[in-house]
Amino acid sequence: MNLQHIEATPERGTVTPVPVVTRILAVANQKGGVGKTTTTVNLATALAACGKRVLIVDMDPQGNASTGLGVAADKRGHSIYQVLLDGMSLEAAVTRTLVPGMDIVPSGVDLSGAELELIDVPRREYRLRDAIQQARGTYDFVVIDCPPALGLLTLNALVAADSVLVPLQAEFYALEGLSHLMRTIDRVKRGLNPSLSLQGVVLTMFDRRNNLCEMVAADVRGYLGDRVYKTMIPRNVRVSEAPSHGKPVLLYDLRCAGSQAYVRLAREILQRENSLPPQPALAS
Repeated sequence: MNLQHIEATPERGTVTPVPVVTRILAVANQKGGVGKTTTTVNLATALAACGKRVLIVDMDPQGNASTGLGVAADKRGHSIYQVLLDGMSLEAAVTRTLVPGMDIVPSGVDLSGAELELIDVPRREYRLRDAIQQARGTYDFVVIDCPPALGLLTLNALVAADSVLVPLQAEFYALEGLSHLMRTIDRVKRGLNPSLSLQGVVLTMFDRRNNLCEMVAADVRGYLGDRVYKTMIPRNVRVSEAPSHGKPVLLYDLRCAGSQAYVRLAREILQRENSLPPQPALAS
């Protein structure tokens, strides 16, 4: 089942079905508290607001992306655990969200034991990749929220992804952690997923009043150049409040600085995606 965009052909006034090309983004950083889940939820919401069909895959046992979208723990039904360990189809685990055009495969506490349970499973690094192929052609974007560790769950996400989006807090140890993650991405690319690339780095919790933030931003841009997004996500109270209401900040307060930053980030990502060489369409 493939959703299709309809594109007008100006010369003849006819319509041509255009197969959906799905991009899979892993939002990863082994350091906790840098805004991975916040970025996953709000970037995905902004992409949906731009008319894209989006699926979030919550790979963090804490399940914060699920909670932040109003999917209560007692109403999650099936989760990514059943997909990874029991061979359930991805489609069977999908839950609708309150954001039009955006779904989620939720997480749950049972995922906390998955690292150990996956050890003896055949093709353990490819479990998510094998399952997520069902989403190709159905969604424009699949955004994977990774746990704050470089274990088997994050490895599954990196093997399944086309590219990695790295939220990076502008703090003293930022570059040290980033270089570690870059080495991990390079090893995965060489050994398990040759098509994996760095989508980009987004600076989060940015405070222009703090000189250290400006220094770290300059260092990161000096290290990675244009792979660092121009958009920076500011520290914003409304962004912090939104998850407690079970809403992305774009639904909680569209006009706040945090919401507007995620809208700009989505536009910047779409511009980069449009500049990529076309990928072959999947057969229906």
